[in-house]
Amino acid sequence: MSRLKGVSERDPRAGFRNERRVGDGPVPQGLLKAARKSGQLNLSGRNLSEVPLCVWRINVDIPEEAKQNLSFSSTERWWEQTDLTKLIISSNKLQALADDIRLLPTLTVLDIHDNQLTTLPSAIKELENLQKLNVSHNKLKILPEEITNLRNLKGLYLQHNELTCIPEGFDQLQTLEDLDLSVNRLAAVPASFFSLSSLVRLNLSSNQLKSLPAEISQMKRLKHLDCNSNLLETLPPELASMESLELLYLRRNKLRVLPEFPSCKVLKELHVGENQIEVIGPEHLKHLKSLLVLDLRDNKLKSIPDEMTLLQSLERLDLSNNDISSLPYSLGNLHLKFLALEGNPLRTIRREILNKGTQEVLKYLRSKITDDEPKQSDSVTDTAMTLPSQSRVNVHAILTLKSLDYSDKQATSIPDEVFDAVKSNMITSVNFSKNQLCEIPKRIVEVKETVSDVNLGFNKFSFLTSNLCMLQKLTFLDLRNNILSSLPEEMGSLIKLQSINLSFNRFKIFPDVLYRLSALETILISNNQVGSVDPQQMRAMEKLMTLDLQNNDLLHIPPELGHCVSLRTLLLDGNPFRVPRAAILMKGTAAVLEYLRDRIPT
Repeated sequence: MSRLKGVSERDPRAGFRNERRVGDGPVPQGLLKAARKSGQLNLSGRNLSEVPLCVWRINVDIPEEAKQNLSFSSTERWWEQTDLTKLIISSNKLQALADDIRLLPTLTVLDIHDNQLTTLPSAIKELENLQKLNVSHNKLKILPEEITNLRNLKGLYLQHNELTCIPEGFDQLQTLEDLDLSVNRLAAVPASFFSLSSLVRLNLSSNQLKSLPAEISQMKRLKHLDCNSNLLETLPPELASMESLELLYLRRNKLRVLPEFPSCKVLKELHVGENQIEVIGPEHLKHLKSLLVLDLRDNKLKSIPDEMTLLQSLERLDLSNNDISSLPYSLGNLHLKFLALEGNPLRTIRREILNKGTQEVLKYLRSKITDDEPKQSDSVTDTAMTLPSQSRVNVHAILTLKSLDYSDKQATSIPDEVFDAVKSNMITSVNFSKNQLCEIPKRIVEVKETVSDVNLGFNKFSFLTSNLCMLQKLTFLDLRNNILSSLPEEMGSLIKLQSINLSFNRFKIFPDVLYRLSALETILISNNQVGSVDPQQMRAMEKLMTLDLQNNDLLHIPPELGHCVSLRTLLLDGNPFRVPRAAILMKGTAAVLEYLRDRIPT
């Protein structure tokens, strides 16, 4: 009984109330009994206008079943059962919380999102063990200063409220790692707010911020900063010194210039679309060697510098709706998977090429590099010693682009002359797509020491041989549009693989070997027949940011998939499951993951 002593001292009547309490009805006794055993209680979506008193007193009062049964088995000894640690009261009609909340001091998770709360009780300060507090989608206008007493808080979710200010002392939440203040009415945040040195994710989007304090650089661990949809006209230079920053969202602001990013060497995504940026120069690009995504759509750019080729890791580049009339041919040297150019007055690329998509545009740009450079063959005529097949080998691509390209030939095998042309040159990219290949060319192992990007899409592979798995430096692998139904276990040796495209194949089972590739950031496996995924193994893939499962046979989306918080893009359209509904899917990845987490059984 010792665990009840402290609470009983605060309330002398604890344990001696036998009268039936108003409001106990909506919570079945069986649910309370289960909560005493598990320490978790989910009252989501029960149309509650107030929290029943029996919930606040679940750790205090003698349970109903104890009053009716004087003998207890070891599993029913209520005084030894678990105190409540997780309480979910989301999606109800609560307008206020009682001070009785102090009777649950052992809570580590309190989820009260999607209600009608206008404030929080001052007694919330007594929840000293609280680690996660979700009060999103309410009507909060102010936060009580007592919230700063929650010194163990790691996640605080306040999005979709009516907050206009942050209380003093907020910087005392030194354990806070995840903070969401999006969709409020904040016009400013105090400089002391940026002393939250443990913060990893900060969402300030959809507020009324006109500037960010220079003190933001004090957030040494910050990886994800979202300031979309504000009124920012400039950025503090100190922002560029944040060494841990990986994702930076600045869409829909009033920015005219970008800062340089000399210290942001791990920045992977930079989103500055829908601003008023007129110039982007080499000084903005030269330090962004890790950048995967660059969003510059809906600005006022007139040109793109040749130095864009410094971004050798870049996969997605969005230049839509600018004033760009021509592109540097060197852009074709990038390994882009997505290039958006719509809405620009381009005059140097024919519309029919633009309509064919990213790879055709890049191929065109590369061909123009070749056309513009003098070739020895212009002055040397072919001799009888010249092999006919040599004319099909792009020697320029081998020498300049470090690319072994024998694509779109409808060939059933790769001629030896193609590999012979490599000689001692370093090859980083292999493109054998759009052929009739049924087997991985054996000689591909000759470039295993240097090749990082292999495209084998649009062939007839029904299996993969182990020689592909010898390419230890492989980071990008494209196998789309084949007839694969499985992957070899030997692929587990590709420990540097970051992106794999398996779309339009015949997979019925999600390849188990993918779960073991811890460096994977992108998995594209749409348009197959996959029936399920393992959320536990998926959660262990901490670097996975993009998962495309569209147009498969998923009948059920496991709620535990919501724990995969590293995902930035989760595509599920075109599957036969009933939940989440289409309306949830349309809200985007973050909303889908939050929905799934809320459905995890307690």
